[in-house]
Amino acid sequence: MTCRHARSLVAAAMIAGAQLLASTPAHADDYARTRYPIVLVHGVFGFDSVGIADYWFGIPSALRSGGAQVFVSQESAAHSSEMRGEQLLAELRRLRAAYGHTRFNLIAHSHGGQSVRYVAAVDPGLVASVTTVGTPHQGSPVADLIKRGTDATGSIALVSAIVNGFAKLINVLSGGGSLPQNSEAAMLSLTTEGAASFNARFPAGAPTTACGEGPASVNGVRYYSASGTSTLTNVLDVGDAMLGMAGLVFNGEANDGLVGRCSSRWGQVLRDDYGWNHMDEVNHVFGLRNWFASDPVAFYRSHANRLKNAGL
Repeated sequence: MTCRHARSLVAAAMIAGAQLLASTPAHADDYARTRYPIVLVHGVFGFDSVGIADYWFGIPSALRSGGAQVFVSQESAAHSSEMRGEQLLAELRRLRAAYGHTRFNLIAHSHGGQSVRYVAAVDPGLVASVTTVGTPHQGSPVADLIKRGTDATGSIALVSAIVNGFAKLINVLSGGGSLPQNSEAAMLSLTTEGAASFNARFPAGAPTTACGEGPASVNGVRYYSASGTSTLTNVLDVGDAMLGMAGLVFNGEANDGLVGRCSSRWGQVLRDDYGWNHMDEVNHVFGLRNWFASDPVAFYRSHANRLKNAGL
């Protein structure tokens, strides 16, 4: 065999190899590829995106890069737990009709936790899992304080009008259209009394002891919860000052600035003491947080993997 012939054979083999590699799909990351789609549900004054600001900053893209199918819901920026739950229920049924999905993994922040619990109670067959992050399941003393203040001053009508206007603006800017807004109903839902009433009607996943855990599964729906217990986490974060002041209302109880540690616990508690404040829990603002705290984006990816491994 001549050198020229040998070189030709080598070249042909290299071309064939290159063609084989080109026809073989690259291995895709399936770390977060859950069986059922993930739906992210925002809290009070929440949205999907406004301009360059995403409520779930960097989280949907990270989940999708791991193979998950992700939807970001949009409900009224401010309304009662039941009304927002009805809006979410209608949204999920539209997704089922449009794409054929039979069930969903619902991951909610703050007041969104009551919305997903409502859906799981009304139509459990539609829900594979409920995960709440920083949700005031037992109410928030911040809401209690606001209610006492507006009751004492008789300013509820004025305050509601201003806040409703702000909530409408959020919905319009984020493409939510003309969703109804009722900040008074939202406030009442988040008080200790309002939360107790909601829990009595929708108890699935409730802790069996004070500041304890609840059943991990009810009516075929898995329940998980997580939260942070820090308030001032990054001097560059514009929300830290507000959350730091609000955290003083808790009289020493560990909290994230709006929600107490015990109030956040529901179903299987993944962890209730992350070094996050209420905004860090969804990677606000633009990912600013305590440099030594866990990465919120990594938390959501890890939880998606947990759901995947559970067959959800």
